[in-house]
Amino acid sequence: MKMTISPANRLNEIEEYYFSRKLKEVAQLNAKGENIISLAVGSPDLPPSDQTVNKLCEVAKDPQAHGYQPTMGTPELRQAMSNFYQKWYGVQLDAAKEILPLIGSKEGILHVTLAFVNSGEEVLVPNPGYPTYTSLSKILGAKVVNYNLREDNNWQPDFDELESMDLSHVKLMWTNYPNMPTGGNAQRETYEKLVEFARRHQIVVVNDNPYSFILNDNPLSILQVDGAKDCCIEFNSMSKSFNMPGWRVGMCISNPQFISWILKVKSNIDSGTFRAIQLAAAEALETNDEAWHHEYNIEVYKRRRKMAEQILDVLGCNYEKSQVGMFLWAKIPDGYADVEELTERILHEAKVFITPGFIFGSNGKRYIRISLCAKDEKIQEALRRVKQLDWQMPSRES
Repeated sequence: MKMTISPANRLNEIEEYYFSRKLKEVAQLNAKGENIISLAVGSPDLPPSDQTVNKLCEVAKDPQAHGYQPTMGTPELRQAMSNFYQKWYGVQLDAAKEILPLIGSKEGILHVTLAFVNSGEEVLVPNPGYPTYTSLSKILGAKVVNYNLREDNNWQPDFDELESMDLSHVKLMWTNYPNMPTGGNAQRETYEKLVEFARRHQIVVVNDNPYSFILNDNPLSILQVDGAKDCCIEFNSMSKSFNMPGWRVGMCISNPQFISWILKVKSNIDSGTFRAIQLAAAEALETNDEAWHHEYNIEVYKRRRKMAEQILDVLGCNYEKSQVGMFLWAKIPDGYADVEELTERILHEAKVFITPGFIFGSNGKRYIRISLCAKDEKIQEALRRVKQLDWQMPSRES
């Protein structure tokens, strides 16, 4: 008898992640000898600090370090995360009750949604915004309600527009500052308004904050606002500012009650991170000083940013000079029918892969995003390839 197995209905709500799908195409092109330069994915190409790697090796050699670890994380890692927040943001945290280490922020999005949102309830998701806020919400049966971020408002939430919406079924609001993909920086005023908004409407605001230090001299946290801990959760990550994307170390910060609910979910899903990774992450948090951060998170990206800006200039795109983070977000010329007309030409003629903004939502459909996570010589070669092509505006029939 032929089997007729069908996937779960939730798969009808999502598509394969854009980069998963597109990187297959890029791999096929490379297999044909095309030598595509990828300026698409935000995966830091720089190494962690020497002391971080040395600690990993040291602990990994300990025969006693290979057993299951506490889902709550080791005391050493939680204390290091607490010290990190005190040093860089001036936020005091109870390491035992207000911090939950994560296996990356994607895991946190899953666990927080499971802990707070019932099937059919609503979540506010920024447009444009990180696609995982939308996809995981849909997988878990939540209803996604988009709120607009616009260039003319510096990619900050429009609180008048939010107040005009029906918020009676909203449980969570996802925010992300410094913003990805737009590079809009965190603003103290925005954080204050978000806390007041959360309190008044009984909504939990989750601020995703992995880009604080990239091209940014003034890192902020929403938890700096009085009362934020009562109604907000913040994610932070070691992937970006510590050059550890493959290590999968993040953190969830909030009040003890919220953390206990999230831990209840997490403890039923994983069995803790490898001890060597946890203690090496703690080492990075405790020893990477201002000089290291300035070199790796400011100077390197500043140099690469100048080259990426030249690529955008050649393409005739408009972009905001004040944006921060490890990407460059730019509006395409009006002559293109849609963003893929430009990005596909760049891919197949210039052999450079950059990201079309529509994957982040409808408000990104006229934008492109360039990643700065590539060696200087790669970005320079991408600039050379782009310069070789004729970028006159395509003609349109009237």
